[in-house]
Amino acid sequence: MEEDNPGAAWRARIRGSGSIERDREALARLVDEDHDLAEVYYYEAVSDPGARAMNRAQRSYAGQYERRLRRLAHRRRNSQEPGDG
Repeated sequence: MEEDNPGAAWRARIRGSGSIERDREALARLVDEDHDLAEVYYYEAVSDPGARAMNRAQRSYAGQYERRLRRLAHRRRNSQEPGDG
């Protein structure tokens, strides 16, 4: 049922995308090597404090929601009477 939820696809994408901080560090190394204009543009985009804050907030929300789903599933499993299974 959870997989049918449109939010599940978004959370999976957020979890799979990795941290913007890791991307920023990799781009910084690339920019230091060759100063390619496209890489500089991407580095500036991921270095934007607003973009970094948004990424942290999205990752935090997705993680909190996943933990909530796990807790609810755990409670459902534990609340079932023996033999209801």
